[in-house]
Amino acid sequence: MKPAVDGARQLISFVVGDQEFCVDVTTVREIRGWTPATPIPQSPDYLRGVINLRGAVMPVVDLRNRLGYGTTEPEARHVIIVVECGERLAGVLVDAVCDTMTIDDERIQPAPDTGAPDQAFVRGIIPLEDRLITYLSMEDIFPRRLGDAAADLMVQAGVEPAKAA
Repeated sequence: MKPAVDGARQLISFVVGDQEFCVDVTTVREIRGWTPATPIPQSPDYLRGVINLRGAVMPVVDLRNRLGYGTTEPEARHVIIVVECGERLAGVLVDAVCDTMTIDDERIQPAPDTGAPDQAFVRGIIPLEDRLITYLSMEDIFPRRLGDAAADLMVQAGVEPAKAA
């Protein structure tokens, strides 16, 4: 993760349900409209499937499901945020993208310890005037094994997985 300038980060925020989240803008490759995903057998519930990204197959994660908030019923208003996770690209299904912002590092507060095993998803909480934004770690949303498993299934099917440039 790269700071924007002098201890500040550029973040992109989005909503899932009634909650606002953000990620480092340097991990975002593009934002695209909802595209139905092709399911992959024996995959985790939060993996919607794969989509074709300009000739390369890319896994798509339902962020609502991954965070334990239920399953998204995608509609035309939903978007996929294409993020770079290590050497692979992956999509994150969210309700809507809100804003880009520059936040000073000292404004990012540590997440309270809830004892939840998936707390690693949360890098911190950003209190703003009228709302709280949860700062997520994309590396933990997309565990390496998910990328490897999806890539293995794609290779077995004779399809090249999407890779970061």
